[in-house]
Amino acid sequence: MRKIYLSILATGLAIAIYAQEFTLELFAQGLNSPVELVHAGDDRLFVVEQGGRIKIINNDGTVNPTPFLNISSKISTGGERGLLGLAFAPDYETSGRFYVNYTNTAGDTVIERYTVSGNPDVANSDGTILLTIDQPFGNHNGGNIHFGPDGYLWISMGDGGSSGDPNNYGQNKNVLLGKMLRIDVSGDAYTSPSDNPFVGEDGADEIWAYGLRNAWKFSFDSETGDLWIADVGQNLIEEINKQSSQTPGLNYGWRCYEGNDSYNTGGCDAPESMVFPIATYNHSGGRCSITGGYVYRGTTYPNLVGKYFFADYCSGEIGWVDGDTLEFLTDTNDFITGFGQDMSGQLYVVGSGKVQKIVGQTMDVTDPKHIQISIHPNPTTNFVNITSNKPVDEIALYSMEGKLLEKHINIQKLDLSKYPKGIYILTILSGKLQKTQKIIKN
Repeated sequence: MRKIYLSILATGLAIAIYAQEFTLELFAQGLNSPVELVHAGDDRLFVVEQGGRIKIINNDGTVNPTPFLNISSKISTGGERGLLGLAFAPDYETSGRFYVNYTNTAGDTVIERYTVSGNPDVANSDGTILLTIDQPFGNHNGGNIHFGPDGYLWISMGDGGSSGDPNNYGQNKNVLLGKMLRIDVSGDAYTSPSDNPFVGEDGADEIWAYGLRNAWKFSFDSETGDLWIADVGQNLIEEINKQSSQTPGLNYGWRCYEGNDSYNTGGCDAPESMVFPIATYNHSGGRCSITGGYVYRGTTYPNLVGKYFFADYCSGEIGWVDGDTLEFLTDTNDFITGFGQDMSGQLYVVGSGKVQKIVGQTMDVTDPKHIQISIHPNPTTNFVNITSNKPVDEIALYSMEGKLLEKHINIQKLDLSKYPKGIYILTILSGKLQKTQKIIKN
């Protein structure tokens, strides 16, 4: 069966699906539920296994038999719990400090500091707990941690779980759930930076931003410093947020909004006070849960530069956001739980017991296979005319909710007169290539 990709940008601009722009190359395998991959400033990669182990992958893809760290006795497992995050201090080479995010045996989130031993491939087994956060349910733990461009430790926290954020933690600035936290861990204990938005104000000092559902993965653009957050949706929409990492106090809208759609707006602030995603996609085609990645800033593959990579856990598809365009580019048939980045900026895909490397084009070429389609007038009142530089196999019209309204073969005019005013999605399929365009009917 031919797979139809339908993706909707929050900006409402066109989405195009093109020919293959990259391939995946197996790098390491034999891992047990890997969820995260980071480097420590050298050519090793550290893979986090959800069951409580951190293993070292050498630059030839071999995995050290002895774990770098094993804290399996400290954690709760099952579902979304476990060892979830790892971040090496910016001064790791001299301090030997690194930090982990896990759910303890009570199911609560713990941020703990460890140090490397005299053997660079083995950590000391004793850690120092810096922060513990109560988790009322077993899901939506967030779990990602990164040091930002500012040198502080950033922590993504889910809304505490269940369904629909029943306690409205996402909008409650006095709890740490449903938030992006930012703390200073340079001392023996953590402190909250004085420029965090709610220091001295109503709200918890650790909070940088709020209104998140379950930001399972986030990252910083190593060139611009922008913060990218992939927030898992409730049951309809997955979203990608991009904001400056220097802008405090932003409200990303959950549980008032799921993506751009109202979810539960009772008692919510005006939407003008919130920031909305730069891109979204719905749950058509077996999609269900976004796994965020990184913006490629390596120098090996010019065609990948500036693209933000992400995946859907359920469908196994990998896509990117490139400027105003969201594209799904390949289907892996894997359960993708994370992305990784090595010291030279090359990207990796984590999931289904293995690590794969993203391999792009070594020359910056323009793909001549892109569909060139003209759709006019747009906005329209009744009809749109469709012209293409390639034979069109299929044209389909969808509602903004992803419902198929009609499908045609080889037509050049589409009649919208029977539909009410609003926004529609038109997909045009030519062979294996597809373009998707928003249509506004006035």
